[in-house]
Amino acid sequence: MAAPRGFCAGVDRAIEMVEKAIERYGAPVYVRHEIVHNETVVARLRGLGAVFVDELDDVPDDRPVLFSAHGVPKSIPAEAERRKLLYLDATCPLVSKVHIETERHHKRGAHVLLIGHAGHPEVEGTMGQLQGGAMTLIETEEDAERFEPPAGTPLAYVTQTTLSVDDTIKIVRVLRRRFPEIWVPHKDDICYATTNRQEAVKAIASDADLLFVVGSPTSSNSLRLVEVGQRAGCPVGRLIENVGAIDWTMVEGLSPTIVALTAGASAPESAVQGVVAGFRERYDVTVEEVETTREDVEFKLPRELV
Repeated sequence: MAAPRGFCAGVDRAIEMVEKAIERYGAPVYVRHEIVHNETVVARLRGLGAVFVDELDDVPDDRPVLFSAHGVPKSIPAEAERRKLLYLDATCPLVSKVHIETERHHKRGAHVLLIGHAGHPEVEGTMGQLQGGAMTLIETEEDAERFEPPAGTPLAYVTQTTLSVDDTIKIVRVLRRRFPEIWVPHKDDICYATTNRQEAVKAIASDADLLFVVGSPTSSNSLRLVEVGQRAGCPVGRLIENVGAIDWTMVEGLSPTIVALTAGASAPESAVQGVVAGFRERYDVTVEEVETTREDVEFKLPRELV
């Protein structure tokens, strides 16, 4: 088992904000999009009185609404203020840092490149910090090679916080080779939790026959853990929501079997322990936890909920 794994500080804060909002304002409390990418978490909060909606149009005027940990375009809080909605922003502070960097680069006159994955809510939120045309999304090394900057305009780049560290380094190398004067982030945008979980997987993957990553298929950081583990030497990697998603025939063909187990930053530890319990029901199991670093990061709740 990899350590660290599972919830990061931003996810902890976002979930607690929903819980505290329900306590303070009563149910229902509305949440625009999933507060984090994990169906187990979302289902539990739904049971407490959270209502998850796609857009603000689905939120009544007299109920509070929270924005997800992934961040939102500037147009969303602007619309909430226009409607005089009570809103709470659960954007992870490390995502907010990227938003601030993006605006700072723009004010300095730069065209901003965002390294990330199209369609991800965090990317949509970051791209929505600036007017159309002020940013370009770079998904691959090929995108970085093909990009042609606006004439006479300085460049800067920021990144999605949940990317593969190794893949991002390759894209950045292309950009810095092609554009030596490009402005870089003051500090890496890929968050501490993403980096730590990828390093922990690398530490266990090469010795394993199978890798299971507990997480949602919509979770970018969970998907990256599967990729990182396989590149580090594990022949088979699978993303699973919970123990019920395991194809046990994969395990039966191997004996003895070493299984690497971790969880994405939005997956609860209860789901991880459920996987361990599933193995114990079927096999004689020895559990070894490999810790590569310890995390002590905490993010404070907004004043409204304290």
